Amino acid sequence: MTMMIVVVVEAAVVVVVVVVVVVVVVVVVVVEIVVVVLVVVVIVVVVEIVVVVVVGVIVVVAVVLVVAVVIIVVVVVVVVVVVVVVVIVVVVVIVVAAIVVVVVVIVVVVVIVVVAVVL
Repeated sequence: MTMMIVVVVEAAVVVVVVVVVVVVVVVVVVVEIVVVVLVVVVIVVVVEIVVVVVVGVIVVVAVVLVVAVVIIVVVVVVVVVVVVVVVIVVVVVIVVAAIVVVVVVIVVVVVIVVVAVVL
């Protein structure tokens, strides 16, 4: 179950990264066209470098944040599953122990009654 969640989350991360890259490419192309029309070639080169660096930093930060969220979600799910399993096991052990105690008490009472009747 946990692996399925991890695969789904990783697929979502890949989709997000692809969408971000496409948006980045579109933004860079639009910025490049506007800059080429409006300013000289030197300013175009500087703006392209700045845009690519800024967008690259944004993409890296976004991917790191998504991976961190995925890791946190997986850890929380695993911890919750472990806690639920432990609670279920403890409850089952307590119930079984109570049943055993009741059966032992009933057997002891029956033996005492049988011995009392026989004697």
